[in-house]
Amino acid sequence: MRIGLISDTHGFLDPKVFDYFKEVDQIWHAGDVGTASLIEELGAFKPILGVYGNIDGQDVRQLFPEDQKFECEGVKVWMTHIGGKAPRYNPRVRPLIEKWKPDLFICGHSHILTVMHDPKHKGVLFMNPGAAGRHGFHKERTLLRFTLSQGKISNLEVVKLGSRAQLA
Repeated sequence: MRIGLISDTHGFLDPKVFDYFKEVDQIWHAGDVGTASLIEELGAFKPILGVYGNIDGQDVRQLFPEDQKFECEGVKVWMTHIGGKAPRYNPRVRPLIEKWKPDLFICGHSHILTVMHDPKHKGVLFMNPGAAGRHGFHKERTLLRFTLSQGKISNLEVVKLGSRAQLA
């Protein structure tokens, strides 16, 4: 299963996303979507799974929950928007990471592209795809692509969409 991971679009969907996600099976959005129409546009292109973020209104919150906990291709996944960063998760997430023990923990919010193994919680891979939108302090707009198969995460790619300043 090939996954396209995006976050922090804040209502802006770069048309290049469709090219970069052409070969994915599902799109996962880690919150701060911005508008329900963005979800509909991505969902018309590929199956989409996501969570709402702190800037999202009721239109997005009716479509996406705060947390997505599921298994995909043998990989236990937890996605939420505000999670902190491995191993210093926020107070809401910290006890749940230890209880649920995901293989892959995904969040957005910080606008900082990060992929790392959690040094405290062995077996947890932390991913934040950075921000793909034009709002925020990030300089480069990014997203991730990866493969899930037989309990393993592989073929991880960082996609750079370009400078945020180019869109201002």
